[in-house]
Amino acid sequence: MPVQCDNFRRWNLVALLVLATFIGGPGSLLGNELPPDLSTRSKGSDWEQFLGPTGDGKSPERGLIVPWPAGGPRLVWQQRTGVGYGMPAISRGRLFQFDRHGAAARLTCHNATTMSELWRFEYPTDYEDMFGYDNGPRCQPVVDADRVYIFGAEGMLHCLRVLDGSLLWKVDTARDFGVIANFFGVGSTPIVEGELLIVHVGGSPPESRLVPPGQLDMVKPNGSAVVAFDKRTGQVKYKVGNDLAGYAGPRIATIAGRRLGLQFARNGLVAFDPLSGKQDFYFPWRAPILESVNASNPVIAGDLVLLSETYGPGSALLKVRPGGYDVVWSDAESRRDKRLQTHWNTAIEVDGFVYGSSGRHSSNAELRCVSLATGEVKWSEPDLSRSSLTYVDGHFVCLTEYGELLLLKVNPEKFDVVSRFTPVRPEGGVDPTGLGPARLLSYPAWAAPIISHGLMYVRGEGRLACFEIIPQ
Repeated sequence: MPVQCDNFRRWNLVALLVLATFIGGPGSLLGNELPPDLSTRSKGSDWEQFLGPTGDGKSPERGLIVPWPAGGPRLVWQQRTGVGYGMPAISRGRLFQFDRHGAAARLTCHNATTMSELWRFEYPTDYEDMFGYDNGPRCQPVVDADRVYIFGAEGMLHCLRVLDGSLLWKVDTARDFGVIANFFGVGSTPIVEGELLIVHVGGSPPESRLVPPGQLDMVKPNGSAVVAFDKRTGQVKYKVGNDLAGYAGPRIATIAGRRLGLQFARNGLVAFDPLSGKQDFYFPWRAPILESVNASNPVIAGDLVLLSETYGPGSALLKVRPGGYDVVWSDAESRRDKRLQTHWNTAIEVDGFVYGSSGRHSSNAELRCVSLATGEVKWSEPDLSRSSLTYVDGHFVCLTEYGELLLLKVNPEKFDVVSRFTPVRPEGGVDPTGLGPARLLSYPAWAAPIISHGLMYVRGEGRLACFEIIPQ
């Protein structure tokens, strides 16, 4: 009798595990179960996706130290990284950093406060940038409950378990969808929408694989601008959009009472139903020169969508309606005086005004404030080089590409500096220019700062640093 009871329990456990696989996907007992929270800082929010909790570069946290101390906020820690451009994701006390080390792309899971390593996952990569930029990942990890997703520069998409880094599934998007290498590799961070992982893929038919590298004007699309995967299994659920890949990330928002997906692809904006994959409309927007890219995420404010790029046409504001759009204003009407030309940074909208770095090169970039409704440039500040913004508690944290940090008050009337400082390396040293001490954040500091649980994370070449900007 005891043997029969043991067998009965064993078969019940097997049945439960089988049922759990169908409910929650491979490697999940119930699906969406949360790993233990390792946070030591009780206040604040996680930063689990590109551009933060709401995908628009805004932190919901409050209690910012204003102004910053003369020497800047307290440095909590700083450490070397591999090569790459992406920021980490922060979730439940864990920091996920995705970089390249030698011939391997590596996701490392750390304790977010102490940076002690918890686990690492690696896979081989042979990606080489055709323009000579570094060969590391461009995308930020994306965390969804018990899973973390990474999308490498060569197009490998992986889903891993948060708890231990074990592999749940993977897809070679370059092979499966016939992706022809873009100028700077894959650089569009996916997002999670319900049970789907929405990925900007941009594949091509077999005949396009014979096109020489860099000749994207000769490459044709195959209807896979956006691919939705089952987030638990990696199964393809739908494909939408006849366009190649750009560098902006997909956005999903409720616009005019309905959920709408927006993907700023190589040649224009693909709007689609994120549940079914049905295309809603397409808006062409791209510079005519071959080596141009669309890299800034769409800015959404109610039923208004702002697109911006830096290689030609500049910005356009659309008013979205079911099945289409109306153009409110457009920079295409002017050959020279463009309202806003964002490069790799995404502008941030606050109370009807958008703020962002406008300009293709360090020498001509200006931080601007633009009225969203009219396109009027309210103010423009030169001499910051290209920069990125993150909004928090009525202020912007501004990081220039040469490693200077500014705290700006959100003010549509003027460029309003509260504090500014240039972090230097604690170990000392001299800047390569010979002017002053060695900077903590070296060029190119291209990723926008992230803010989680009162800590600000910033990145320069080969180095990640953490500062306390909201005390606990």
